[in-house]
Amino acid sequence: MLTLKDIAREVSSVHLPNYNPLNIQKGIVHFGVGNFFRAHEALYIENILKKEPTWGIVGVGLTNGEHSIQKAAMFKAQDCLYSLTECAPTGERSVRIIAALRDYLLAPENPEDVLDHLSNPDIRIVSMTITEGGYNIDEKTGQFDLQSLAVQHDLKNPEKPETVFGYVVEGLRRRRDRGFKAFTILSCDNLRHNGNIARKAFLGFACARDPELAQWIEQNATFPNSMVDRITPTVTTDIAKQLNTASGLTDTLPVVAEDFRHWVLEDNFADGRPDLASAGVQFVSDVADYEHVKIRMLNASHIMLSFPAILLGYAHVDQAVKDPALKENIENFLTLDVIPTLKAPPGVDLHHYMLTVLNRFSNPAMADQTLRIASDGCAKIQVFWTETVRHILIENRDCSRIAFGIAAYLEMLRGKNILGQTYTTTEPAYTKEQNALIHSNDFSAGLKLPAFDAWRDLDTSVLDAKVIELRKIIRSQGILAALSAIRQP
Repeated sequence: MLTLKDIAREVSSVHLPNYNPLNIQKGIVHFGVGNFFRAHEALYIENILKKEPTWGIVGVGLTNGEHSIQKAAMFKAQDCLYSLTECAPTGERSVRIIAALRDYLLAPENPEDVLDHLSNPDIRIVSMTITEGGYNIDEKTGQFDLQSLAVQHDLKNPEKPETVFGYVVEGLRRRRDRGFKAFTILSCDNLRHNGNIARKAFLGFACARDPELAQWIEQNATFPNSMVDRITPTVTTDIAKQLNTASGLTDTLPVVAEDFRHWVLEDNFADGRPDLASAGVQFVSDVADYEHVKIRMLNASHIMLSFPAILLGYAHVDQAVKDPALKENIENFLTLDVIPTLKAPPGVDLHHYMLTVLNRFSNPAMADQTLRIASDGCAKIQVFWTETVRHILIENRDCSRIAFGIAAYLEMLRGKNILGQTYTTTEPAYTKEQNALIHSNDFSAGLKLPAFDAWRDLDTSVLDAKVIELRKIIRSQGILAALSAIRQP
């Protein structure tokens, strides 16, 4: 068990905090304390705490299942400390103890404790990693969905919320009533214009609860857009044992990440911010072009690689990208479909970026699971592929590679690879009726899924026909035959 006592002594080859964690004050509340947050935002904050000790983080978990309860107990037992192992593609590793997380609250156990923190003027930033699909935006209307049971509960029970929207808006209501400043609401999820989406979500909830409160939030809180980037795979029990063996620690919550990290952030904060620029954050007035590059190149190719890789039996991304046919398809997808329709930010060479992406994917130390990358494909396809698909359809460009990606996705959802092995996919957005479309013998049925709603207003007849053709090839001859069918002459 890793505790504060452990960091009072030297641990061979492990970098320890350069400050006393007991002296750190809390300035940030973060919802969604997953591996990405712990290897990204928490690390950036870690690197400024010696100079600015008022920005410690309070983590909040919103769910109350067995796993969530166990996770909260482990954080408490370890004084909220954990080890981060950073791995380069060359095999070089670095291990450090992260102490930026100074408390962890399981919201269902004590909602008032969370609300007390949110209404405390010392908290000046509320950040979140709640996944691409966590903002409760109705894809058809583009507005915040007020019909969900959890949202309805929070509107009726503002003092005992269940959702991040209920907690944040009630926290802001208390701050307004007490004459305190609003805080910054900072999305760190892989969404284009994530700050704008967060703004729509929280103001949508607030307006339904109290229009005057919504107006105050709109005038006083800020919602900066950000682009976040770091590969952080799931840490299984076996991987945790390997990390602890290598570090010499006994950590129940180790996290591993690549040695690459990037954070581009709109400089728009309601009540001050830490000097994150000194930790490597790039502050800009508009993050849109950086978002587009990351989402349309890295994230889009990540799922374009993982969908067919699962069908071929590849469990990890580094294995998949070493397959010549899969790698060639990614290179063609980026070079022919994405880069010609993408605006590069100042100083960014898109072809060099592509090579960097492929190098990052090849990092064997990540052992990043293809099933993790493919999870919630419905939301990811809409976020990562839509702009490219729309360019292809509007400009009558070759649709074969994106059709292959869609066909591979639909076949992957059926849960069986070419080796006859079964696996379980994670698609929380689909209803029972929509899941039935996946397993239909009608090759066109899956095209009705909401994953493809974002381009239904365009003529998709050529694309749909190609998807059906490639699904038939995949089903009868396999993934490699389908790739051969779309290969460039």
